[in-house]
Amino acid sequence: MRLLPAIFGIALSSTPALATPCGGDFGSFVAELKQEAVSRGHYPADANLFFTPVRQDPAVLRADRAQGVFQKTFTEFAQRLISSNRLNTGKAKANSHGAIFDRIEAQYGVSRGILLAFWAFETDFGGFQGDYNTLNALVTLAHDCRRPALFRPQIFAALQLFEQDDFDPARTTGAWAGEIGMVQMLPQDILDNGVDGDGDGRVSLKDSAPDALMSGGQMLQHLGWRAGEPWLQEVSVPQDLDWSQTGLRTTKTGAEWAALGVQVRHGQIAEMLPANILLPEGRGGPAFIAYPNFRILFEWNQSYTYVLTAAYFATRLEGAPAMSPGRPAPGLSSKQMKQLQQKLSERGHDVGKIDGILGAGTRAAVQDAQRALGLPADAWPTRELLDQL
Repeated sequence: MRLLPAIFGIALSSTPALATPCGGDFGSFVAELKQEAVSRGHYPADANLFFTPVRQDPAVLRADRAQGVFQKTFTEFAQRLISSNRLNTGKAKANSHGAIFDRIEAQYGVSRGILLAFWAFETDFGGFQGDYNTLNALVTLAHDCRRPALFRPQIFAALQLFEQDDFDPARTTGAWAGEIGMVQMLPQDILDNGVDGDGDGRVSLKDSAPDALMSGGQMLQHLGWRAGEPWLQEVSVPQDLDWSQTGLRTTKTGAEWAALGVQVRHGQIAEMLPANILLPEGRGGPAFIAYPNFRILFEWNQSYTYVLTAAYFATRLEGAPAMSPGRPAPGLSSKQMKQLQQKLSERGHDVGKIDGILGAGTRAAVQDAQRALGLPADAWPTRELLDQL
């Protein structure tokens, strides 16, 4: 499910001067990592014990390249992840762990809905935390030359956890990208933000919901979560709105959006907060107003659709009604999306990787192209836009 970097995941670190190059013979790569660990100040005996069981895991690479779920539309994705059972379970967890959520809100200012949403999406409330060997996953991904700088620092963080008796290189398991526990944190994040929520003297994100949730709350606070502020509300928008003003690039206060006819469906608009209007499926689909806390969630997962779905689910867990799906114009197939991205790229737009996924970069490029062609600039790619390009 994860698309890295992630909030309980990748903490970008500068590559050390002695960083081991990616690629090449895997055994030689591991031997060089071991030497690098010693150069970083780790005991040779510890480094040897830590790296001895490491094996390359082809299943990790297959998982890294098979994230097709992110090609779904927002509505499809939300329907896939948000079931009535998951909603009911989330509300039950909010009650059964109420004292922990009260502590989190008091200490870190993070709303329970957000933590419940990611707890649900990442591991189904701890029910399935992944069965990949964590060290194998991290070393395999660091050896792979797609994103080695993201994963190499996590290897040495895991080594530090090992030296603290909090990581077993042969037995610690988790997600394919190396995250561990109920809310899926990478080793460096455990070192930086792990909290002993249940008071037993250890930080156990796999077995202790209080530890996992408190750690998640501290992580969000460190990333800049603003206490007591909303993150997302569903809205209705007037049909004469300037669509080119929607999206993450144009920010107005809630009061300014209200003056333009934007109305929230549940609660009150946060008039003084900066906000963006999001139309995940264009002007005909559902619409949301997103506040600064929403942007913090992109540190968890860079997928626009995933983050929006989690943020929306969090509002549902806190009492918001089901969204109005609207009647969006038909979108593009994965093949058509790749064609569109290629055409946009050829015209100088930065769409990132041509992967058939409608991410934030492709949305911005679509909106610019729509505006240039005189189409409603709502950032929703249609066959009409593809044909005109």
